[in-house]
Amino acid sequence: MNKRYLRVMERILSAYSDERILDFFNEVKEKGFKDQAFARITSNIGILMSQGIRRDLLPLFLEMMEFCCKNVPNTLAANNFSVRELVCCIMELEKTDLVKAEDIARWKGYLATIEPEKTYNGFVRTPTDPVRNWALFTAVSEFYRQKLGLCDATELIDLHIAQQLQWIEENGMYMDDKRSDVHQPMVYDLVSRGLFTWLLYAGYRGKYYDIIDGIIKKSALLTLKMQSATGELAFGGRSNQFIHNEAWLSFIFEYEAVRYKNEGDFALAGKFKAAALQAFSVAEYWLSREPIGHVKNRFPIDSQFGCDGYGYFNKYMITASSFFYPASLICDDSIMPSAFDESPMVWITSKHFHKTFARAGEYSVEFDTNANPEHDSNGLGRVHKKGAPGTLCLSIPFSKQPIYGMNGFENKSSFSICPAIKGKNGEWLVGSNTDCVWTLTDSETSEGEARVQFTCDFGERGKTTFVCSVSENGVFVKATNKSGEEIGVCLPAFFFDGKAHTKITENGDKLCISYGGWVCEYQTETIENLQAEFANRNGIYKGYVANGKGQASVAIKIYPDQIKK
Repeated sequence: MNKRYLRVMERILSAYSDERILDFFNEVKEKGFKDQAFARITSNIGILMSQGIRRDLLPLFLEMMEFCCKNVPNTLAANNFSVRELVCCIMELEKTDLVKAEDIARWKGYLATIEPEKTYNGFVRTPTDPVRNWALFTAVSEFYRQKLGLCDATELIDLHIAQQLQWIEENGMYMDDKRSDVHQPMVYDLVSRGLFTWLLYAGYRGKYYDIIDGIIKKSALLTLKMQSATGELAFGGRSNQFIHNEAWLSFIFEYEAVRYKNEGDFALAGKFKAAALQAFSVAEYWLSREPIGHVKNRFPIDSQFGCDGYGYFNKYMITASSFFYPASLICDDSIMPSAFDESPMVWITSKHFHKTFARAGEYSVEFDTNANPEHDSNGLGRVHKKGAPGTLCLSIPFSKQPIYGMNGFENKSSFSICPAIKGKNGEWLVGSNTDCVWTLTDSETSEGEARVQFTCDFGERGKTTFVCSVSENGVFVKATNKSGEEIGVCLPAFFFDGKAHTKITENGDKLCISYGGWVCEYQTETIENLQAEFANRNGIYKGYVANGKGQASVAIKIYPDQIKK
């Protein structure tokens, strides 16, 4: 196992004090399993101990593992996830003499009694059943049980795979949200494709092997286009901005790097290896922060700030370690990472995901043109530069009424980098509102530049044109209307990450935000302070508008803070 990944897994486990683990164990013994969180912590402790890490936890681990293996079978508590975790733990421990053979044999005996219909919530009976990615977790768990010699699940696995193929769209991306044809979440696309990848890595060679291999090969190439300049997974939908996002991204990229090395395409192998290291560096950065947390902010972990209701600390902190585990197994450090790709690029997803990506130089941007208002808003929702904190300019937009926690904070409206026009009473109407219809009208790449153009339809208030150009010099945005009336561009200024405040400097036509040794600079003609604050998963931002008659433009640059040096 790769030592770099192991160090991060150890760091993640360190977020759980011995007291916290014991309290969690006592809670589970009293109330039973709520979900996969406890089994996931248990398994990751065992995996790390198999590598000589945290063996001081052995007595407690033996109790925890006994409890899990004895109680997981034939109970419904998200065991689609838990069984694979427990089997992988056993497989790693069998490579050592850390645990007695009779203990491992007994744990295997418990897991051999599993009756899938009584153990897995996401269980399918026909290829057209409506179950989404839980069925993929079922397939992976049953494959690992079979791999350990505890069952023959060949038919069950193939049935679950066949059922899952109906949720793959034209680009090979996975559609997990069954409520709508659109608003598909980016994290769940990635996780589901990662489960297909894991099946192949683990040795699946059944009737759907070629189909799965084609899906993950095609979609991984597109995932390279969607990864931001900082190394982050694309924004969009639920479970975004958790540390585990980039852990899973690392696994997929490590797998593809090995694929292309084996095919003799060392250039593409190097691109995937570089992408894996970039994703890893995002997680490494956040795990070096204090307090250590599972989401990309620094609010107290029990505040649940930025967290979906199910994304509580005990569950989603250890998930990052669980996702780094397969990356540690597959990674091949003989593959040389390629240099950062600064070539101009524009890529547009299908209508199901409605995202537009552009990149040039060390900058990347992401737009959402049909945002899910429960999580996001329309417009330019991300501006990243290689090496800089992703939150400095913007990583995700602001929903008016997000369903993730904000510790009592309320947004008065949605917000993003987008056009704004004046309402009848002189107030600014923002184009981030999901009632505003966004349409991509043009895109192109030229020497050193990527450019996209949209119309933002405010209904009876008319349409505006919004252009975004990305180059090595930064990001340039311009909003225009034909009426010549006052128009603006909304600008978020990062203010508070949950522990530390940024430094915001207003200087006539320039707005600068200093944070973490970097500066985000907005250069324009006139800047208006909205005297309002907006929150997203990353923290609190102040709202500004750059404005002008008939058009408003802003040059965005991100650079090292020389004062900090």
